[in-house]
Amino acid sequence: MPLVRHVSEQSGKTAPSANLEDNAAMDPHITGTTRLYGLVGDPLTAAKSPQLLNQLFAEQHVDAACVPFWVQAENLHAFVIGARAMGNLSGMLVTMPHKQRMLEFVDELDATARQVGAINVIRCQADGRWVGAIFDGVGCVLGMQWEGNHPANKSVLLVGSGGAGSAIAFAVASAGASRLTISDIDERRAADLAAAVAAETGCDVRLGPPDPQGFEVVINATPLGMKVGDAIPVDPERLAPGAIVVDIINASEPTPLRRAAHARGCRTEDGGPMHRGQAVHALKFLGFDYRPDGRSTPDHNPR
Repeated sequence: MPLVRHVSEQSGKTAPSANLEDNAAMDPHITGTTRLYGLVGDPLTAAKSPQLLNQLFAEQHVDAACVPFWVQAENLHAFVIGARAMGNLSGMLVTMPHKQRMLEFVDELDATARQVGAINVIRCQADGRWVGAIFDGVGCVLGMQWEGNHPANKSVLLVGSGGAGSAIAFAVASAGASRLTISDIDERRAADLAAAVAAETGCDVRLGPPDPQGFEVVINATPLGMKVGDAIPVDPERLAPGAIVVDIINASEPTPLRRAAHARGCRTEDGGPMHRGQAVHALKFLGFDYRPDGRSTPDHNPR
């Protein structure tokens, strides 16, 4: 006897669908013991983490699944209350706009999150405690290294000092950048970040305008470029040919910044390498071994 019904596209009437056994065959690895992982954010239209994690779970024969949780900012508290009640929730990836506010909902912070003041992954432990960490920064540097764009001994302009930008600032400085300039429309936030990174790493860090002239590496850590009609975060005419331009937006098509930078003769990188790099760290934090395309991975997560 069919247990699920659907609406016929032609008649608009309810019609029987496949039976329970047929539905189970569509995704046979989902069971009553499946552990759940989520991606929490708004929007999630360009999210690729569920595909990445589910492929990993299938390859490693793990009884787990990752699903997107589309949660708007005003609903985050209610979402957390519900998530806390789920006994099979093992972890969550956190994306904009929740990376900083989610701090108030976890029980413990990894050293990365304490340093940056934001989180992008939560490990839900068996005792019910949530532990938060952030790997945007080290993931960005690892991705740049894979692409031959390592920031060591280079002058770097970072535009954006939010959760991802803050993590990238610490990681780029720790990776040996010769000079790091941070720019943000919130100058106080950028100034506070610059002071914290300089004190922590000893790098030459300063506050400045989003002027890319004279920089060997330019990193866009703002949301500009995610939506049609967004302004370009820097003036591409001020980019030096041969400069490295990293736009951390993970989109199917090149952003206006990347297109303009490419036209200027710059080396460009999208958010893909950073996404894979942070996945390496985040999945290790969650207890999984992920090696994208056989690439080198860090021996351990920073603490």
